[in-house]
Amino acid sequence: MAEEFDALVVGGGLTGATAALELGYKGFRTAFVAPRIAEPDGRTTALMKQQVTMLERLGVWERISDRAAPLATMRIIDGTRRLFRAPTVAFHAGEIDEPAFAHNIANAALIEAMNDAVGENESVTRFESMASEARSERDGVVVSLADGTSLRGGLGIAADGRRSVLRRAVGIHTHTRSYPQAALVTVFSHRLPHDNVSNEFHTEDGPFTQVPLPGKRSSLVWVMRPRDAETLINLGTDNLARRIEERMQSMLGRVSIEAEPQRFPLSGLVAHRYGARRIVLVGEAAHVFPPIGAQGLNLALRDVLTLSRIIDQKGNRGDLSGVPSVYDRARRVDILSRTAAVDLLNRSLLGGLLPAQMLRGAGLAVLKEVTPLRNVLMREGMRPGDSLRAVGEDIAERFRNPLRRDRTN
Repeated sequence: MAEEFDALVVGGGLTGATAALELGYKGFRTAFVAPRIAEPDGRTTALMKQQVTMLERLGVWERISDRAAPLATMRIIDGTRRLFRAPTVAFHAGEIDEPAFAHNIANAALIEAMNDAVGENESVTRFESMASEARSERDGVVVSLADGTSLRGGLGIAADGRRSVLRRAVGIHTHTRSYPQAALVTVFSHRLPHDNVSNEFHTEDGPFTQVPLPGKRSSLVWVMRPRDAETLINLGTDNLARRIEERMQSMLGRVSIEAEPQRFPLSGLVAHRYGARRIVLVGEAAHVFPPIGAQGLNLALRDVLTLSRIIDQKGNRGDLSGVPSVYDRARRVDILSRTAAVDLLNRSLLGGLLPAQMLRGAGLAVLKEVTPLRNVLMREGMRPGDSLRAVGEDIAERFRNPLRRDRTN
């Protein structure tokens, strides 16, 4: 007989742990199906303000804030050798009255803190066996685990990645794409301070992105052709450090590798729907795209935030039947727009056609010179929808001020 819960969260990564903690925070009896991850995650995540606020509310941020570094400035540098090169563009958080765009932290530290918080939440029960099968019924979801355990809940949250068992259970198809690229990730120390500046060099093979960590340390995501990534890793850490310093034009001085380099092949995935029957998709069960612009995990955590808001609006823990359809509609614009934007930017780097180079260069030149447009882009990157609200407030203020002057004259 199945063990009964209000909700089932399947998937033990950062998105799944956040979803389980969010539901547990609301008092939902939550089953968290999350096998322990054997291989350490050497990547980092730049968490934006909205996501940090959520982690503060869940009691997680206070555990890790001293291990995160703020991103006060993001600089895009054309590192290509093409005929038309784009100008360097710097985005400063102070321009939109923010102390930082995001805070960068190691994924390993973040998942450790999330798991500790989940373990302390009495509403969440963790199951470390793998989900082997799932089915959606009229009044709930049933998940069978590899060890024979059966779980039942009113709502299933699929945080189980690209090969999602729950997504398959409700027949949601996906559109996938492959890229001729891999991401080399590592952490390195450097002689000069980074001053909370992130540098993203655009190359013919993809972006090379340095992101600050506490102290004179930074994380690296270097997108390149898969064979080049393998070659660099095989060269050893000393040679890799020299290549990083050369690529950064010695901006941070001498470099030393601190973490074992890892390589991740790049691919893309978008689900045709994000909710069906009694199941919703979050994180990589719903969307996957290249690591550009710190969008991946931030988009996944917005999935969780949206789901949380919809559940609050329903106001009835016993009836979650309408949540998936509302969630599906609510997530479409954000997911599809982010996925398309990242894919377009990545393909513009790979494309060698002269018109594409000119368009990309012209776009960055406009962003450099047109401050209002740059500010709209920065706000939209941090908090989707804020830029439109800001424009509306500015227009409203322009109308109000003349009225006030008329009344005083």
